[in-house]
This record gives sequence, C-alpha cells and structure tokens, in this order.
Amino acid sequence: MGEQLPEKMQAVVCHGPEDYRLEQVAVPVAGPGEALIKVEAVGICASDLKCYHGAAKFWGDENRPAWAETEVIPGHEFVGTVVSLDEAAAERWGIAVGDRVVSEQIVPCWECMYCKRGWYHMCAPHDLYGFKRRTPGAMAEYMVYPGEALVHKVSKEIPAHHAAFAEPLSCSLHAVERAQITFEDTVVVAGCGPIGLGMIAGAKSKNPARVIALDMAEEKLELAKRCGADLTINIATEDAVAMIKDLTDGYGADVYLEATGHPSAVPQGLNLLRKLGRFVEYGVFGSDVSVDWSIISDDKELDVLGAHLGPYCWPAAIRMIESGVLPMDEICTHQLPLSEFQRGLNLVASGKESVKVSLIPA
Repeated sequence: MGEQLPEKMQAVVCHGPEDYRLEQVAVPVAGPGEALIKVEAVGICASDLKCYHGAAKFWGDENRPAWAETEVIPGHEFVGTVVSLDEAAAERWGIAVGDRVVSEQIVPCWECMYCKRGWYHMCAPHDLYGFKRRTPGAMAEYMVYPGEALVHKVSKEIPAHHAAFAEPLSCSLHAVERAQITFEDTVVVAGCGPIGLGMIAGAKSKNPARVIALDMAEEKLELAKRCGADLTINIATEDAVAMIKDLTDGYGADVYLEATGHPSAVPQGLNLLRKLGRFVEYGVFGSDVSVDWSIISDDKELDVLGAHLGPYCWPAAIRMIESGVLPMDEICTHQLPLSEFQRGLNLVASGKESVKVSLIPA
C-alpha cells in the first residue's frame, strides 16, 4: 500500500560528459524485496562534478575501467520517504511506509571476497547510486532502493537537506576512524569543504590534544571553528608547516587528513607530519600526484592510509546530525529545485559561494 503515483516524473539524466538533461521519465517500480522512495533532497558533491566534466579516470582510460555510465540518473547522497515496499524489504530493513530513510551510496553484491570478509565498501562489482544503470540515483522525484542496499532511518524532525548530509559525513568519519586518533594527537585537516568539516567534527569527537584546520578561504576557516577546530591556518597567507612545528616543539603533527583533492596538499601533509605520523587520504584527484617517497620511508616511516566511502559509520553520522552539534544551516548553504541542477553544478565548481549544495525535487 502507498500513495497514488504518477506515471511520469522529472529526473536529471546523464547522456555523457557535460550533457545532463532534465527529462520526463517513467516512475520506477519496486520489485520483490525493494522499496520505492520519494526523494526529499539530494546533495551534489565533487565526485558528481568530476563525473559531469568527464574526467578520464571517471569515464575510463587505459589504466582504469569506466565506472560511470551514460543514461543514468545521477545523485548518490540523498534522503527520502518510503512510498511502498513488500514484507521482505520491511523485515530486512526494519522500515515501513512513511519512514524517512537514507541508503548508503554503495549497493554491494554480498557475494564477492570483499563483501564476504566484511569489506562491503570495496565490493568488486561496486554498484553506486547515480553512476551505474543498475542503480539509478536520486536527482529525480522517485527512486528505488534495491534489495542489496544498506538502509538507515533518519529523524523527520530535521530538514531533509540536513539528513542527506549523512553521506558525506559518513565518509569523513570513516577517514577519522582510519587515522586511529589518540588523546595526545595534534590532528591537521586540509580543506574545509563538506568532507573536511566532517573530519574536523569527527576528529574533535575523539578528544585529541588539538584539531587544526587548513584552507585558503577565511569564511570556511570560521566555519571550521564552529565544527570543532581549535586553530585555523590560512595557507594563502601563513606557513602551515612552520606554524605546526612551532606548536609541537619542532616535531610536527601526529595525524594529517587530506580532503582537498589538490596535488599540493599531499607534499604539504608529508612535510608537516612528525616521524611515525599518520597520513589519511580522502580527496579525489583529477590528475596524478608525485611526491618524494623517501619522506614516507627513509625520513619519517609514515603510515599512509587511503579512505573510501563510509562503511559502518552511517549510524554515527546520523546521530551527529540529529544531535544538533553541527552548524548544519551554515554547512548546507544552497537548496535548489531539480530544474536548477545546472546552477547547482556550477556552484560546486566555483567553490567560492557554497559549502554544500542540495537539490529538492519537490
């Protein structure tokens, strides 16, 4: 049972690099074990933007398979309301018609080696909402959660665009978990966009000695303070490496979390870390990055860790948003109708006017 549905809906459809179109398409139908969702909000992130512009490593080159497909509805960070589902889906996920729910951005196969070992975020088929034809995304009025999806309930008491922030925040918290932060650590976060701000909040929750935020925009550094940064450094006007070494008796930071995706942030982190420090990379780069690997090995014996998606961190991210600890109104700066998706992409590309941009299909 559920609401009376229209036959058609508005949706953004990817036809190739820089060719996204607002179209009328059929409302999807939920199959056995699936759920039909009315989309309330969908965020736009850097991965969406890079895919839109057709970067080689997103559309496939000789070294990487193409994981973004055409004729797909984009959108992988979202929230919606359950419209219809069968008993199997209701029992599996513990949800009912009318519940507000998010779904993790990856839809695992649950059959590959990675899934069977609990590393579902590294699933070999790696179906992601909004990038694969099998899993259409949320830049539409309705979407389907497949039976393999991971689904979580979210409070109806918070704005929809706040609830959709669970996706980037879960990614931030996974990076923080990878860093194994301790009470005595000096933690540095590079970049105060949505992922970096979440890293700051997550790192602060670990209660280290200090959390330091780096960026080139004063307004984002101010927001970083609201998210828990003890100190901010504008790398456009200040020497971050020198300042951090001064704060740590010349040793350097214990942990460096990279959230900019800018090549210069990598050597910056290697240089400001102490010996035996921990470097966690989350940024998505548009080109290859070269560094002096002797710093990692012979000079400092660093732990260099990658981080991907937000496995096992969604419940914590949802709790953090629901708690009110984050300045969500300042993080979620723009909410646009689906018809203004191009403006939303442009805002994210600019990076100067917005922090988190969301589309509101209704």
